[in-house]
Amino acid sequence: MRKAKIRFAGNKRWSVPLLCLSVFILILVSILIFNHPKAHKSSPFPHSESRTDDSGLLGSGSLPELPRLAFLISGSKGDGRRMKRLLRALYHPRNYYLLHLDLEAEDAERMELAKFAKSEVVIREFKNVMVIGKADLVTYRGPTIMASTLHAVAILLKKAKNWDWFINLSASDYPLMPQDDILHVFSFLPRDLNFLEHSTNLGWKEFQRARPIIVDPGLYHSKKSGVFWAKEKRSMPAAFKLFMGSEWVVLTRSFLEFCIWGWDNLPRTLLMYYTNFISSPEGYFHTVVCNHKDYQNTTVNHDLHYLKWDSPPKQNPMNLTMEHFEDMVQSGAPFARTFAADDPVLNEIDRELLRRSDGLFTPGGWCVGSPGLGKDPCLARGSCDAVKPSAGSRRLEKLVLKLLDSEYFRFTQCK
Repeated sequence: MRKAKIRFAGNKRWSVPLLCLSVFILILVSILIFNHPKAHKSSPFPHSESRTDDSGLLGSGSLPELPRLAFLISGSKGDGRRMKRLLRALYHPRNYYLLHLDLEAEDAERMELAKFAKSEVVIREFKNVMVIGKADLVTYRGPTIMASTLHAVAILLKKAKNWDWFINLSASDYPLMPQDDILHVFSFLPRDLNFLEHSTNLGWKEFQRARPIIVDPGLYHSKKSGVFWAKEKRSMPAAFKLFMGSEWVVLTRSFLEFCIWGWDNLPRTLLMYYTNFISSPEGYFHTVVCNHKDYQNTTVNHDLHYLKWDSPPKQNPMNLTMEHFEDMVQSGAPFARTFAADDPVLNEIDRELLRRSDGLFTPGGWCVGSPGLGKDPCLARGSCDAVKPSAGSRRLEKLVLKLLDSEYFRFTQCK
């Protein structure tokens, strides 16, 4: 039986053109493959431009929903003016803000802060800023700081609905990027990630934090004073493992509900343990999250702050100045501390990173007014779901990708 011949196979007249055409198509396909964006290793975060369309509104693509952040901004006597500036720099209508001036501040200063929150047209419209009227007494290095933080969390759980992360800041903190950048990047993150610097390697803190026993008079006095030290020392606990780190945290709503409502007894047990602990905010949340199976795999070992320490490190970080500006920017951290009041570097951050004018809000996608001549573009409001990420989102994206890299992420969880 004769085999069927393939057409043109034996026709020499067509062989050379067909071969040339095949080579050309092969080259063209190769060029398209290697130059297409999907051929390269891509980031899980789309380009900033994809977040908005020409009108500045959120695109209709498959982008995830923007989160809502709940901020606690704490201060003491004389911090009212700094807290106003910090609030303007941080403000976004999607978020919630709780302001607390401790009991050392005068009632007049606290009332002035409350009037400010009510008098600002934008804040009054969105009603997302609260000021604690009945202030807490906070003793430096005592557990009353932790009690005040938990008090604030309880208020936010009751008064503010549907927020995703809690962030605690002091009057000496400042943002290094607009909220649009943070909301954009955080919208692509799992909503169960808890950012807090932590370690079980206590080092010198074992003998200067964990073993000493203190009593905080702020628990039963109405006037601020130092803590009392007991002569006795205590042994390290055997029922749970101690973790310590930075007191500045970015924690999920679900984890904080667990700490406040405590359907497991662990949060209450540890709260009682940390009552006599020096600088309890450096260990309470860290120890709770790392000693419970439902949360120990949710930790990211970073507090999302830029800090600069003396060598050797002292009790508090250095005050940041203009000489630290470039290092702050390159860190990718969304926040930094500490800053002296009215330091010139704050003006540089406003001008170069936030694009914010003195006395005005940090502009974002929700601000649709025309800037210029001292006018606040945020007085004309667009959609709260509109974001226009800046170059800061790229820096934060780079930091987050590094923190979530498989070689770092699991290796540094609760270790």
